[in-house]
Amino acid sequence: MLLLTATLALLLNTTAFAAPRDELLAGYAAAAKSADPAFAGFSATRGEAFHRQSFAGGKADTPACTSCHAKDPRTSGQTPAGKAIDPVALSASPGRYADPAKVEKWFKRNCNEVLGRQCTAQEKGDWLSFMISQ
Repeated sequence: MLLLTATLALLLNTTAFAAPRDELLAGYAAAAKSADPAFAGFSATRGEAFHRQSFAGGKADTPACTSCHAKDPRTSGQTPAGKAIDPVALSASPGRYADPAKVEKWFKRNCNEVLGRQCTAQEKGDWLSFMISQ
């Protein structure tokens, strides 16, 4: 009985986190469709490529997401100052991406540092889709 109760609690907790992520992705999809009527959905494959890509527009010490977040998103990363960063993969950090304001805060900061600009809605949705798939 205890195992059943624990399993149900975990499922309910996971479901509670899913709704804000789904709403976030729906908002990004609407914005991406508005920016590009040919938008056909997010891609975890594009998100992975984006995560690993180096950019020239941001800060020199953070040219890619992987500068701070690990190449394997299921493992911890580290800032240039040495501060540990929890894994960004949903499987390793189930509560991640449940607070849309927090997600937007980190996209704003990290996109500016890595790309030197804000991420597009499609970039956010693709990257988030990759992290959810991990």
